[in-house]
Amino acid sequence: MLSSRKRALKGRRAPQRLGGRGAGAGSQDVADDGGDADGGAAREAARAELAAVTLLARRDFGCAELAGRLAERGFNETVVTALIGSLVTRGVLDDTRFATHFVAYRSGRGQGPTRIRHELAQLGLSAALIEAALHSGPDWQGLAREVRRRRFGAEAPADWAEKSRQARFLQYRGFSNDHIRTALGPDFDT
Repeated sequence: MLSSRKRALKGRRAPQRLGGRGAGAGSQDVADDGGDADGGAAREAARAELAAVTLLARRDFGCAELAGRLAERGFNETVVTALIGSLVTRGVLDDTRFATHFVAYRSGRGQGPTRIRHELAQLGLSAALIEAALHSGPDWQGLAREVRRRRFGAEAPADWAEKSRQARFLQYRGFSNDHIRTALGPDFDT
C-alpha cells in the first residue's frame, strides 16, 4: 500500500534543470507545463512508439491488433495510424510475416486450418492474407493424422462411438471434414 506522501506525489512530474546535468549553481528549476501543441503531439507520438516497441518486443503483432492495443492505452487515432504506417515502412511490422508465424506456431500445437483461419480473422487480417498463410502451412491431412495418433494411439477406432469421439476432438481442433475422414480411415462395413 502506498504511503500518503507517495500517493500525493504520484502523477506529479519532477522539475527539469536547464543546462543539462551538473550545470552548476546558476541552473534553475523549471516545471514542464506541456509546451506548445506540436511538442505535445511529438511527445505523444514518442510515447506511442515506445509502447508499440515494448509490445513488439514480447511477440509479433498484426497491424490491426497493434492499433487496437495502442488505442486501448489511450493514444490518439491519428498518432496510432501514423505510427503503424511508419512501423510497416521500416519493416518492423508485417502482416504477412505475422500470419505465417501464427500459422506455423498454431499448427505446431496441433490446431487445424479452420480454427487458425477464424483466429486470424478475429485479429483483423484480410481473407487473402489468411488464405496465403494457410496455403504455406503444413500438410493438413498429415497433421490431422498425427494429432489423432498422439491423442488416441496408433490403432484405428474400433466402433462408431469411438470414431465419432475422435472426430469431435479433431473438429474442435479445427480440422475440416475431409481432414477428419483421412485421419480416421475408411468407414466401417455395415
